[in-house]
Amino acid sequence: MVDVGTPARPGRSVAIPEDQDWATQAADTIERAVGTVRDKTTDPALTMSRALVYGLFAAIVGVAALVLLAIAAVRLIDVYLPDSIFGETHTWAAHLLVGALFAIVGLVLWARRRTPVEETRAA
Repeated sequence: MVDVGTPARPGRSVAIPEDQDWATQAADTIERAVGTVRDKTTDPALTMSRALVYGLFAAIVGVAALVLLAIAAVRLIDVYLPDSIFGETHTWAAHLLVGALFAIVGLVLWARRRTPVEETRAA
């Protein structure tokens, strides 16, 4: 059995207190170092990958919901358009109204856009 109080090499006297457990201290130091590295590297990578996955999922669900909403709007408008004004087959008018709505929303968003030069001036 190794005596903790004896020097590692003959001729050198190293004062090692017997009440300290060097193995436990070394393990704790390594654990702290690994934890610090993990906190600085792995945790941000996990956060970014989760944001990417959830963002893509939300985008896919949002596009699907928008398509279903457009289909429902065309069907609803087609049912309630008066036949006396648009005739018997007035699906074209429902498509025209929904398309005009999307075009107006697109024009409003286009007018509100900022060019990269304007963004640097605003910042």
